[in-house]
Amino acid sequence: MTFVAAIITLQLKIFKMTNSLNFNAELLNLQKKISTTFVKLLLVFLFFFALGNQKAQAQVQGDSYKTAVGVKFYPTGVTIKTFMRSNIAFEAIGYFWERGTRITGLFEYHYNLSPSGSLKWYIGPGAHVGFYKPDFFDGGTSFGIDGVLGLDYKFPGIPINVSIDWQPSYEFGNFAGFSGNWGGVGLRLAF
Repeated sequence: MTFVAAIITLQLKIFKMTNSLNFNAELLNLQKKISTTFVKLLLVFLFFFALGNQKAQAQVQGDSYKTAVGVKFYPTGVTIKTFMRSNIAFEAIGYFWERGTRITGLFEYHYNLSPSGSLKWYIGPGAHVGFYKPDFFDGGTSFGIDGVLGLDYKFPGIPINVSIDWQPSYEFGNFAGFSGNWGGVGLRLAF
């Protein structure tokens, strides 16, 4: 919760420097609701993790995982990744950066790079919606399509997953254009 609080505090300081007081009050209320919701969701996930059966515990201690929750850096975001099949995962990412907020959903097709399956490469399509701050593009909402190419590693014996990827995207509408600067390093708790 400290990490989430630090992100929200930093965003509030940026907003206070660039926006009106009334807008800041509305934003503060929204960010408090988002923070509270995120903490509740994280607690629910941790609760189910703690009550997992022996099969789930064995999987976490092995080379693979079913679901992982954590953070992604550049820009900073929260991420949840879950496997729908042994090689197909869905990842949802909520990014927070100096221009606003962006919600991204990705379908990822995973392929083994190591005999044990702990190191995989992945590729896939996705989509996003972004909400710009007033100082960028006069505020507003954007939407677009995404791709992803990356590496995923599950540490054997401990419930930690790391990934690194590139997420090129194309936005439509008033903010149309290609962007090749999305992606980053993910650090997740696997269960």
